[in-house]
Order: sequence, then C-alpha cells, then structure tokens
Amino acid sequence: MPSTPARILTVCTGNICRSPFLERALQAELDRSWGVGAVEVSSGGTGALPGHAMEDQARAQLERQGYAANGFLARDLTQSMVADADLVLTATRAHRGKVAMLHPKALRYVFAFREFADLVSGLEDSAVQVPSDSAREHIERVVALAAGQRGMRAPLGDAEADIVDPYRRAAQVFEDMTTQIMGSLPVVARALGRP
Repeated sequence: MPSTPARILTVCTGNICRSPFLERALQAELDRSWGVGAVEVSSGGTGALPGHAMEDQARAQLERQGYAANGFLARDLTQSMVADADLVLTATRAHRGKVAMLHPKALRYVFAFREFADLVSGLEDSAVQVPSDSAREHIERVVALAAGQRGMRAPLGDAEADIVDPYRRAAQVFEDMTTQIMGSLPVVARALGRP
C-alpha cells in the first residue's frame, strides 16, 4: 500500500509571485528525488487573488529557471490547508506569524523559507541522510531537526530571512526574488529529498 504523501504548503500574500514560484520549483525538485506523487506541494496567500494565474514577470522568472507555471491558480490560505500540511514554508517571517495565528499547532512546522534553508544547512549530513522509503516520514524528521536548531544558531536578520515582495515593482525586484529563492532552494531540496 503506498504511503500517504508528504504535504508541503508555501505561503505569501497574493499567491501569484513568491509562493507559486516556491510551490512549482520545490515540487519539481522533490518529484525528481522521490518520484511523482510522494510529495504534494501546494500554496496559498494571506491576501490572495483567488483564481488568478501567476504574475507574468514571476512566471517568466520561474520558467527561466526551468520550471513550469502552467495551470496555476491562486487561492486563499485556509486553516485546514495549514492543519493538513507536514511543513509550511513562508515568504517572510510576517507570513509565518499569520500562519501560526490561523493554526497555532503549526508553530512546530512553519518556517520562513530562507530561514528553513539556514536551519537545515546547520544539520550534520548523518542526521539528515537517514535512509527512508517514506517521503512523509523523512520530511517530518527533517522538520523536527530544523525546529530543534531554532535558538542554536544566530538568528538571521529580516533581510536574510525574508523573500522580497516584487508585486507591482520593477523587473529588478523580480530578479532579486528569484536570486533569493534559488540561493536557498538547493539546500532545502537536498534536505527534504530522498536520502
């Protein structure tokens, strides 16, 4: 019997720039690692534009990195989406706080994306790379290890922890967003990927 898929939720404000970029990039990397269906990555926005496609410049940046945006539609973040997730990765610390207010138990498994990358980068390979055939069990273990790193490492400043919001801003800000996400993605994908 196939195991229950791991569920990862990415969160930003409008759910048309940062969180869909994270959703699609992370889904592709984890499909490559675990196989399609082992991990489900979805996204939502704290002030979403429901039903909207990904913002054009954000989509162009995503596709330039080799990922697909087709079929994406924005949706509102709900309490049940947070409750059903094994890991929630947010664009900023402020989003992390909003997620925790929706579902306080999520404090154990909600992280700003770049902060999560910093926390897992501090883990020993031997702690992370424990053989597992279950993506969900592996991801739950990595989340617990990352949570255990809180307070053990010097906290990042907001500029290092948050992904810049490019909505209705210059093309350079979309490039900055992409650089920030892609700078942290390999570390996150490696930690969450099949050991």
